[in-house]
Amino acid sequence: MSSSPSPLHLAVALDGAGWHPAAWREPAARPGELLTAAYWAGLVTEAEHGLLDFVTIEDSLGLQSSSPTEPDGRTDQVRGRLDAVLIAARVAPLTRHIGVVPTVVVTHTEPFHISKAIATLDYVSTGRAGVRVQVSARQNEAAHFGRRTFPPFRVQDYGTPAGQELVTDLFDEAADYVEAVRRLWDSWEDDAEIRDVATGRFIDRGKLHHIDFEGRRFSVKGPSITPRPPQGQPIVSALAHATVPYRLVAGSADVGYVTPHDAGQARAVVEEIRTEQTAAGRGDETVHVFGDLVVFLDDTPGAAEDRRGRLDALAGHPYTSDARIFTGTPAELADLLQELGEAGLSGFRLRPAVAGHDLPAITRALVPELQRRGAFRRAYEAGTLRGLLGLARPANRYATTA
Repeated sequence: MSSSPSPLHLAVALDGAGWHPAAWREPAARPGELLTAAYWAGLVTEAEHGLLDFVTIEDSLGLQSSSPTEPDGRTDQVRGRLDAVLIAARVAPLTRHIGVVPTVVVTHTEPFHISKAIATLDYVSTGRAGVRVQVSARQNEAAHFGRRTFPPFRVQDYGTPAGQELVTDLFDEAADYVEAVRRLWDSWEDDAEIRDVATGRFIDRGKLHHIDFEGRRFSVKGPSITPRPPQGQPIVSALAHATVPYRLVAGSADVGYVTPHDAGQARAVVEEIRTEQTAAGRGDETVHVFGDLVVFLDDTPGAAEDRRGRLDALAGHPYTSDARIFTGTPAELADLLQELGEAGLSGFRLRPAVAGHDLPAITRALVPELQRRGAFRRAYEAGTLRGLLGLARPANRYATTA
């Protein structure tokens, strides 16, 4: 195949031992280390070795489950996790170039806390922070907070009027949340801190701004207590499978992760997001659309399929995913990524089936293959995550022009 018209962006999604539920039983998995800082530092430095744009770190407010909407009671799969934002803050200073994007469930957390946490992450990473926002309608997660209740919600309820109303409400709330967070990031002007020992002036109070945000579920006065982040606006991203979440990506995010299963679907999804972007008044802004793929990568033809079969047998059922599942060689995956890239996706977020096996396969086999084709960078070309993604540092919405 010809090389892509423009180089692809690549990220990896990190989740425990890997995305296959039996991944922890593989020799490369190191399940005894999943709750150590060294384990996560190793994964992120490996991703940086492959010159990847960023890593995302999964999180939730309830135990992992084989069911998308409720607990499952299983004891043969990884259960329990560390907080994604705190992992990110631990590993970011150990890396120099790669973006670090923890997941935050916005349904039960406060915009003020998260704006401060991600701004802090941007400082400790010197401009490489982002956030992946996620909603939750799970009853068991709501019960941890006791502030609101949800009706029972199953996947098959999604298409019902009540299901659509619930989903729309959650994503509208997420859009408000992102807006409040973004305003808080701007609530200090870039030069609000004077730090002049001679005059005894540390701060110019006139350059701190109330944001006075009013949403349906919360109001936030501001300003933040953390000065404006190094990137101005850290990257906001979200996973989207349908029109309502596509609208969140188009109106509020810098990067959206989508799950097309072929080039035709990819083209249609990108087109829908671009239409929603124009409707949201962001037609001239760059919003990246990344395709999500679960990957089983092996150099030998057939080996990845065999490995997937072995893991399925350990799990007791065939592995399924919202995203396309790729099994094959690095060259075959490079072909697929280029084909999907030509359909309009600007990058990919790869989910390693077994982190200890498939992440090094991405960084040490797929990346060199893409580099040979002129489809991926050979060195980091920017010092911030916005820079890697080709996004300018935005002006502060509250800054007064002299």
